[in-house]
Amino acid sequence: MNFLKKPQVALVLGVLACIALAYTVGGASGPAIVDRLSAPAAAAIQQAGGDGVEAQFRSPNGWPSRHPVLTGAENLDTSTRSNIAHAVAALPGVGGIRWADGDLMVEQHFSPLHCQEDVQALLRARTIRFEEGSATIDEASRSLIDEVASSLRPCLGAVIEISGHTDRSGPEDINIELSTERADAVRAALINRGIPGDVLRVEGEGSSHPVEGLEPTDPANRRIEFAVISTEPLLPTPVDTPAPR
Repeated sequence: MNFLKKPQVALVLGVLACIALAYTVGGASGPAIVDRLSAPAAAAIQQAGGDGVEAQFRSPNGWPSRHPVLTGAENLDTSTRSNIAHAVAALPGVGGIRWADGDLMVEQHFSPLHCQEDVQALLRARTIRFEEGSATIDEASRSLIDEVASSLRPCLGAVIEISGHTDRSGPEDINIELSTERADAVRAALINRGIPGDVLRVEGEGSSHPVEGLEPTDPANRRIEFAVISTEPLLPTPVDTPAPR
């Protein structure tokens, strides 16, 4: 068992333990969100005249989400569809609503801090990764960027700060430059996914704010974080309103 005393082995085992814990916590909290929101959503749909309509609290990749997709309303008129969407959006904790056929999105009036919480939940078990030593987002992280954009969309109007962080493995001026470029790359990716650029701020922190409990040189300090720095969102309005049926 002497191999366990080697620093490299201990580091790898520590990282694997952190990943396992993150998945355990995320897996425990995610289904709870779905369970808590599904029953009230079903009741709201019934009261709004939505027989056969279902609210699916899952992202396109199957992860639990506060932003439901409504299905089963293909034969309903526009007014009924709108009533159903607004009824579900009015439930505490529910984020943006969209129909599976893409006709209507309704966004709830709620604290934009929910957006920050949703993004933090996404990044608890997964990380936006970059090609080594560059600001190019790794191909495998693009689906995560999609989910981050979906979580931010219900709070358009709140100002979101994207901060880049590095470990302390190089000169700090280079770390600040690289962390800023990576935060800029994430901002550009979110703009390409429909998030307005004027609500996104970028900050390169370099290695000045390591993760609590980690050594400054730990590679796990290389990360992107999001924070709501303004909590006065614009009043949301329905978008993509369907044409008369």
